[in-house]
Amino acid sequence: MERHLEAFLEMLAAERGAARNTLAAYQADLEDFLGFARRKGGDLLGAQPELLRAYLAGLTDSGLSPRTAARRLSALRQFYRFLAGEGVRADDPTELLDRPRQPRSLPKALRAAEVTALLEAAGTLPGRRGPLAVALLELLYCSGLRASELVSLPRQALAVDQPLILVRGKGNKERLVPISGRARMAALALQDAKKPSKWLFPSHGASGHLTRQSLLLVVKQAALAAGLDPARVSPHVLRHSFASHLLEGGADLRALQMLLGHADIATTQIYTKVLEERLKALVETHHPLAEA
Repeated sequence: MERHLEAFLEMLAAERGAARNTLAAYQADLEDFLGFARRKGGDLLGAQPELLRAYLAGLTDSGLSPRTAARRLSALRQFYRFLAGEGVRADDPTELLDRPRQPRSLPKALRAAEVTALLEAAGTLPGRRGPLAVALLELLYCSGLRASELVSLPRQALAVDQPLILVRGKGNKERLVPISGRARMAALALQDAKKPSKWLFPSHGASGHLTRQSLLLVVKQAALAAGLDPARVSPHVLRHSFASHLLEGGADLRALQMLLGHADIATTQIYTKVLEERLKALVETHHPLAEA
């Protein structure tokens, strides 16, 4: 691996607490640009704005989405800021690059009735899969946790008499999240006193806890049992549903930002689009002058 890239990844892990998946994504994005630079007779360290613009333009021409191009640019910005901060380069070649425009997509939240059907169907899955599915889905929907946050919850995060759990999220940042009594008891019911584990959802895998892939499989199975299209249901969709339903119920954006663990309120503001669309539909359906 290129030594400056390796030093950058080590910084992300040590100083920012970046997760393994995050580091892998940064490495893949930067190595993709490194390959492009070498094909053009350049390298990672000496890249100039013109080379970076050509790379970003090539991403668009190859059919990659603006979101993917924006993510690649973000990786490049952070890498070259790191080099400038370390004195490896005197300038930051990404400073004047424009961010690719990308449409803001609306979250595809489930309806409340669909969530209820999903939770009820989870308990019908055979064997131990049923109680596990109930605990996972109850926690996902009542807390809005990310999939990675849920599967890596330590056992001590949950206590019978505690309405809050401590969650370690992106960038190793901690936040307190309230959970329902139903979710707490469903998760505690899974614990085996004869086989104590460090994790709330243990497994025999290398990590010692349930994987995100296993979580996704459980969610898809519950969706099938509920008669829902599995393509519409995922841990991320349940997180969106949690946020959308809270906002509909009167929660303010700042509170929602804290619950979701968003570093920037701008990320949370996308949920106002969901509310705007539903309010518009409500007026168009029920206002006496809507058809005038």
